[in-house]
Amino acid sequence: MFTGIIQGQGRLTAIQRSGQERVLAIRALFTLEDIVIGESIAVNGACLTVESSTDGCLTAYASAETLGRTNLSLLRPEDPVNLERALAIGQRLGGHLVSGHVDCLATVQSVRDAGRSLLVRLAFPADYGELVIPKGSVALDGISLTVNACGDDFLEVNVIPETRRSTTIASWAPGTRVNMEVDMIGKYVRRMLAPRREDARLDENFLREHGFL
Repeated sequence: MFTGIIQGQGRLTAIQRSGQERVLAIRALFTLEDIVIGESIAVNGACLTVESSTDGCLTAYASAETLGRTNLSLLRPEDPVNLERALAIGQRLGGHLVSGHVDCLATVQSVRDAGRSLLVRLAFPADYGELVIPKGSVALDGISLTVNACGDDFLEVNVIPETRRSTTIASWAPGTRVNMEVDMIGKYVRRMLAPRREDARLDENFLREHGFL
């Protein structure tokens, strides 16, 4: 489990290919100590398992399923990545609950200045539209962000200077593809309601009747 608060960036130093799988070698660009073999680490928001670690450098395995669902397959040596170690019990939850299981790829449509911040608009598959809500949370390349505005197949987020400085967002441009994980609470609610959706209209009265309001 993660929070979407990026601890720092890493740089991809090598890619070992084996069929449809990859082992990524990453050098942390910040102090990354006491990494334990087998622990989880989020790389651009995708939960991977550490296979080796030496002096701030680590390797992590990416399966065919992970590569097919994320932008890790698009990475090349020297590319920067966002890194976050798994949440420890007792730590502050500064962002929101992030599983590290990427739902889809979103594509940056525009990036423009908004005071000292950036306003970024992204498109994503419409299948996930009902899980994205205004002022809700979304993880983009592992970064916990608040949704400013959204529609069935797009969302807008405001990126403050600190987030821009400490993550890969500084390199985003129209066409950039980023990993997107929607809020897990929304996914659970949709799963719970799925058996009833063909038989009942999802409106305020239905939600109140079933204890959601």
